[in-house]
Amino acid sequence: MKTNGAPHWTAADSAELYGIRNWGAGYFDLSDDGAVTVNVQFPDGRVGVSIPKIIEGMRERGWQMPVLLRIENLLDAQITVLNESFARAIAALNYSGTFRGVFPIKVNQQCQVIEEIARFGSAYGHGLEAGSKAELLIALATLEPGVGHIVCNGYKDEEFVSLGLQALRLGYRVTFVIETPTELPIILEASDRLGIRPILGIRVKLASKVGGAWSESSGDRSIFGLTTSQIVQTLDLLREQGMLDCLQLLHYHLGSQIPNIRDIRSGVLEACRYYADLVKEGAALGYLDLGGGLAVDYDGTQTNYEYSKNYSLDEYCSDIVETIMTTLDPEGIAHPVIVTESGRATVAYSSVLLFNILDVTSFESGDPPAVGADEHELLRNLAEVLSGIGGKNLQECFNDAVYYRDEIRDLFKRGQIRLRSLSLSERLFLEIVRIIARETAGSRRVPPGLDGLEDSLADIYYGNFSVFQSLPDVWAIEQVFPVIPVHRHTEKPQRQAIIADITCDSDGKIDRFIDPRGLRKTLPVHALRDNEPYYMGVFLVGAYQETLGDLHNLMGDTNVVSVRINADGSFDFVREIDGDSIADVLSYVEYQPQQLLEQFRRTAENAVRAGRISPQERQTLLAAFDASLRGYTYFEE
Repeated sequence: MKTNGAPHWTAADSAELYGIRNWGAGYFDLSDDGAVTVNVQFPDGRVGVSIPKIIEGMRERGWQMPVLLRIENLLDAQITVLNESFARAIAALNYSGTFRGVFPIKVNQQCQVIEEIARFGSAYGHGLEAGSKAELLIALATLEPGVGHIVCNGYKDEEFVSLGLQALRLGYRVTFVIETPTELPIILEASDRLGIRPILGIRVKLASKVGGAWSESSGDRSIFGLTTSQIVQTLDLLREQGMLDCLQLLHYHLGSQIPNIRDIRSGVLEACRYYADLVKEGAALGYLDLGGGLAVDYDGTQTNYEYSKNYSLDEYCSDIVETIMTTLDPEGIAHPVIVTESGRATVAYSSVLLFNILDVTSFESGDPPAVGADEHELLRNLAEVLSGIGGKNLQECFNDAVYYRDEIRDLFKRGQIRLRSLSLSERLFLEIVRIIARETAGSRRVPPGLDGLEDSLADIYYGNFSVFQSLPDVWAIEQVFPVIPVHRHTEKPQRQAIIADITCDSDGKIDRFIDPRGLRKTLPVHALRDNEPYYMGVFLVGAYQETLGDLHNLMGDTNVVSVRINADGSFDFVREIDGDSIADVLSYVEYQPQQLLEQFRRTAENAVRAGRISPQERQTLLAAFDASLRGYTYFEE
């Protein structure tokens, strides 16, 4: 379809370009008017709410970008699909055990996230995994006794163990997973002193290896878990103490984000062999904890690429149940309660980082002026290259252009040409590269050295956020998240860009983007319009990003807004949390904001005494300093 002779661009075209219907998992889509929508399933059908409308509601309430948007419905939906997928697999295969999920608090420790998981998950008996004393306190204060399991991983000291043991008397099911041999004597001593028998698990160090970014969490060299000899020693000590009946859970963890279903099956199979032999040794096992690993399809390719997965949730559940049955049934061993510690897949979809674009740098030549006869010979040579570009000499022209440009730069360093001549040479070079990139675009065979020219001409869009604070995995491990404008999807994006943050750090950027054919170095974006905000979203950021964020350039936590979508298409702002003020982040690095204000007051008063400013100007300066202390750490409109 064409309008006035030009191709007509629709939201469907944008959906294909950005792959939102692949990675969105049905939760995110585009409306016909070009807005990104959040979609929630209700008994009477699916309801979609426009993210730009949510942003409009934020602005009406005075919230500045950047904002971390949490959609509570999506958190609830993921808990539902995980539990119900296992329930379907268990029923279909006549498995005699049950499923119990636990959420690892370390994946997202924010209070409103944990409270919602505990509240909504209570109907499924969904529990929490605690890897530290602080996380155990969160679990005990959040869960109701007798509702969900609390699995305690990580190193455990006497205080950790004593608190967990005493919680058993309140009705909590607290399981201590033995990660290292040194933990068992601590547990046994505390148990004897308090007169409380513990519920124990052991973590085995499987030989199975997995692919993906976290492959080092698996295999013989994984950090945590007991070796076979340590397992035997643990069994013998428990038998000697008359406490073998306390050993009720077998646990393993192959790593986060496991992309290949074959690796998952292999791990379950090996763990079941340990489970069978431990039962034959007399352990009262009834729980098999598979740890985490359920992947999120960040790029939507449904492959075994490290940021994707080649399986569905139903396949994941069915393969686990089937593998357990086929391994344990011939041994005559009862089916255990299946426990998973799925964190990433539970919370990833529920959070979106929203930010506005502040500025853009474009690498365009404009219309290069004619090179005068009085210019240096190298500039005249560069102009001849520009005028002589043809379809058959692209490689030669590019090589010549690079040579002349570099020679001109050397002349400038030696003071032999002036700034205006250097500027003219750069504009000539950019125009040469632009023409060559246009000529090679779409070619099957691009001459060596000419591939990637289009990327070198990409714009830099400056976003109002910090990679280090809000997307630390982008910087630290080159994690790839879906990035997409949240509006204007009925317009064809005519620009290519990378996204820079406002930290003034060369690593503060996003320059790896998802693409159906693999990663790409630039993102299609729309040209900015005067006096009109341009909003972008980074999706699937609910796992780890808030917990791992740091204070690079003293950029603090963003504003957080939680919404709940209603069946009638309306939405409620259920929670709103102010981001860090400048005073907040200064206090994190041991400054006292009031002391800073007093020091500045003395400096200003000395300036009054010296006659450099008036008393009224002093008051204006102090008011500005105080307002900045209370202000947002990000760019404010």
